Amino acid sequence: MRQLLSGNEALARGAYEAGVRVASAYPGTPSTEVLENLPQYKDSLYAEWAPNEKVAAEVAYGASLAGVRSLCAMKHVGLNVAADPIFTATYNGVGRGFVVISADDPSMHSSQNEQDNRYYAKAAKMAMVEPSDSQECKDFMKAAYEISEKFDLPVLMRTTTRVSHSKSLVELGEREFVPALEYKRDIEKNVSSPANAFQHHPMLEEKLKRIEQYGNMCSLNRMELNGTKIGVVTASVAYQYAKEAFPEDTSFLKIGLTFPLPMDLIRDFAGKVDTLYVVEELEGFMEEQIRAAGIPCSGKDLLGNMYELNAQLIRERIFGTGAQTKKLSVSAVSRPPALCPGCPHRGFFYTMSRRKDFVICGDIGCYTLGAGEPLKALDSCVCMGGGFSVGMGMAKAFEVSKDETKKVFGVMGDSTFFHSGMTGAVEIAYNKGRMIPVVLDNSITAMTGQQENPNSGMTLEGEISDQINIEDVLSAYGYKNIIIVDPQDLRAMQKAMDEAMDSKELSAIITRRPCLLIKRMKHDIGLCSVDGDKCIGCKKCLKVGCPAVFVKDKKANIDPTQCVGCTVCAQVCPVHAITREER
Repeated sequence: MRQLLSGNEALARGAYEAGVRVASAYPGTPSTEVLENLPQYKDSLYAEWAPNEKVAAEVAYGASLAGVRSLCAMKHVGLNVAADPIFTATYNGVGRGFVVISADDPSMHSSQNEQDNRYYAKAAKMAMVEPSDSQECKDFMKAAYEISEKFDLPVLMRTTTRVSHSKSLVELGEREFVPALEYKRDIEKNVSSPANAFQHHPMLEEKLKRIEQYGNMCSLNRMELNGTKIGVVTASVAYQYAKEAFPEDTSFLKIGLTFPLPMDLIRDFAGKVDTLYVVEELEGFMEEQIRAAGIPCSGKDLLGNMYELNAQLIRERIFGTGAQTKKLSVSAVSRPPALCPGCPHRGFFYTMSRRKDFVICGDIGCYTLGAGEPLKALDSCVCMGGGFSVGMGMAKAFEVSKDETKKVFGVMGDSTFFHSGMTGAVEIAYNKGRMIPVVLDNSITAMTGQQENPNSGMTLEGEISDQINIEDVLSAYGYKNIIIVDPQDLRAMQKAMDEAMDSKELSAIITRRPCLLIKRMKHDIGLCSVDGDKCIGCKKCLKVGCPAVFVKDKKANIDPTQCVGCTVCAQVCPVHAITREER
């Protein structure tokens, strides 16, 4: 039977068919849907949202050591968080197969950088496979577990946004029965003491040599010989682009097992063509190694090492010819991302934006949009959990430079707090930070698509779970003055902010209102409207940054198809021209 599946859906299906028993992940675009598609198989496997990627990797690796096939998944920056256990897992080896999915994001569609995680495979010395479409996503998952167990090594399954989210037909198979291994204690293999690690390293290097030889013959790497003039070495979605861009008589060496590279196979292929190109997105990962092996080739000198490729770009940069395109007579209106109408974060950021002496260190999530016009209420955004820690560094810098005019706030969401914000909260308490940590609690992991977290009271598989209260955690850390406030009540929000700044005790703020997109909750939805006779056209309502509010004929208007009746705009109106009605 065939189904139309995205790459992520196919990866989930591949994990099911490969006999995976335990899967753990932290949501992050473009990887999120892998784990979201596993609960349908909960009679056969266990799937969970972990607090962060490091925990997800450790849970999955522990399951592997205990004797069952396991999986963890994350976006590319998540692998930075998970690197510590993964680097050691390659030294130790596995029990049953252990696969790590890294979904890279060329062109940074939803990310703060576009790092090329193929280098993680090389640095960690782990095998790596790269599918180029949904069918390969499913098939390569099975192959990855076979490689992991054959060579006693974790395998990195590296995808990109286009592979993860594009759909193609997939031939489905049956689930393979993979019996659990009997667990036996093996201290020399699984305990990473320096003495054991010293013995593991040469064994790991030998494994990589064996995998390279395996790659010269395995079906994941294949030649497509069509002519002798031009040859292309390529992998992942770049293979699809190259097939469109190059002439019909071009020969291809499609690499599926991309680390270690099958250098003998590449050398053999290079000898069959006059000119060799290497086509790959982002860095010259394969090209560097091919050139180092003494094989002449061209690639990054023409294609560059930034942003996504496509067939037209390849034609233009290699052959100097592009597709003929017709310019439209109109251009698309610029629509920068904005907080949703009714977003609970809007009241907080509006309140913060009114003070020019505030330094606000943000984090990764919906609230990063607080940096945009007209709110402009963020000074930094670095990484998950960085809101508190970066804020602490800035607060200490102002302290040592005797600058008492700056008030520092660190901001993150509830999911991010449990991901990596708790250690930052400890840092502030332990080292006497002159700053105020703020947790924007909207009861869900919102930006990646409404995934559950330890604060939401529900698991990935839909089971009710004990809710971990943020205020209880902060209280245990020593915070004496924990202020909980509804951020859409602007007076209460201002009062909470003033109280936290005036307090002599260790203080924190929790803004608490559920995201309106949580389907399992009943929300109080209304509709705000403007009395045109009262409106004086001052445009203060525009300063809250709500997409539903606009000006027409010098008067404020509210789009009824977008408004949810949060009343933030009404609260800032100086003449009370905006009122709310029940829908």
